[in-house]
Amino acid sequence: MKTFVLDTNVLIHDPESLLQFQHSRLVLPLSVIEELDQFKRLNDDRGYSVRQVSRLLDRLRSKGKLSQGVPLEHGGSLAVEYRKVDKIPLQLSGSTSQKDNELLATALWLKEKGESVVLISKDLNLRIKAEVLGLETEDYEREKVPIQDLYKGWKEVLVEQEVIDHFFKTHLIKEGEWMKNLLANEFVILKSKENGSQSGLGRFRPEVGLTMLPSTQARPWGIKPLNVQQRFAIELLLDKEVNLVTLLGVPGSGKTLLTLAAGLDLVFESETYRRMLISRPVIPVGRDIGFLPGTKEEKLSTWMGAVKDNIEFLCDAAGKVTPTELLGGASDLFGSEKIEVEAVSFLRGRSLPRVYFIIDDAQNLTPHEVKTIISRAGEGTKVVLTGDLYQIDNPYLDASSNGLSYLVDRFKGQKLFGAVKFDKTERSTLAALANELL
Repeated sequence: MKTFVLDTNVLIHDPESLLQFQHSRLVLPLSVIEELDQFKRLNDDRGYSVRQVSRLLDRLRSKGKLSQGVPLEHGGSLAVEYRKVDKIPLQLSGSTSQKDNELLATALWLKEKGESVVLISKDLNLRIKAEVLGLETEDYEREKVPIQDLYKGWKEVLVEQEVIDHFFKTHLIKEGEWMKNLLANEFVILKSKENGSQSGLGRFRPEVGLTMLPSTQARPWGIKPLNVQQRFAIELLLDKEVNLVTLLGVPGSGKTLLTLAAGLDLVFESETYRRMLISRPVIPVGRDIGFLPGTKEEKLSTWMGAVKDNIEFLCDAAGKVTPTELLGGASDLFGSEKIEVEAVSFLRGRSLPRVYFIIDDAQNLTPHEVKTIISRAGEGTKVVLTGDLYQIDNPYLDASSNGLSYLVDRFKGQKLFGAVKFDKTERSTLAALANELL
């Protein structure tokens, strides 16, 4: 039987991780319990996850003493162990992270007892340190997705010229061998095998088939799509039947601007939604947002400046109204009930009916956080998540393990879901080259 020693960051990443190692012995070093205790009062996602773990541990205590080991539902067991740091080699014992060393000491002690020990941690540097000490280590991979195969929401398909001709004539293709693997709301760029310059754009619906996109391009808030991926995105953003949309792309791909343009159109023009809620995760650097001076709005404005700039640009470009006129005379862009900004950590407990809900920088969310946020969506709400899988600030996430990738992988094929992955930027030539070379 394997013995898995879990780091604190694994429990915070997935509060249900204790239940995912079947027929194994799980060990939590006492230092992990102490570290959990430091986070339990935080009013953010870390605090929420820690409180979930604490409640689970309390339930397990009813089965016996954690110090002696208690049985788990999947047939394994869980124990809390303690070992002094003096088991760490002298050259490493001066580390600034005492709790890391206590975790390593516990794992080494268990290995010396003859157990087949694997240290599970989201901390790459700790895994390297453990390997130097002779320990087997692994990342926590329950929710990882193969990034090279991540669904991008569209594909190019080469077909016979007669298929292209039929598509332009009827605007519909109901069957074909190449259609068998298409998913709901997946876009297709049909290209002729005989004439590569001739192509047609379609969207697949399982109950209908591949339908041609309208010849007249939608222009939300006056914004014209600059490439086919932007056009695909607008189709999804304006479709009331698609309640969940993900847009992935590099800076300058247009994902945020298009999302905001569609939101302004749907809130202020068609009034499909009551208001627009814009949110993003706050990754603490030294201090969390709660320690910053000022009101909540003043705190949020420091990191929502880019959104504000985009909305002001959209108002100027549309030539309709100024931001102040748009909001009925409010002196501040976000001083209206029509547009609200909020940190993701403040959303828990809220219900959001008939809201156009934008989550920017969603690549910095864990799968557990994404699940919690999506569950906030009320009746008639549309949720749009934007992000760049290669701009991750959370030290315990990567392109394969973040909540945005996880969401795309789990929701692909659902009728209420659509995704677009942008593969080009529409910024300046310099910006595009920087994205490619730097």
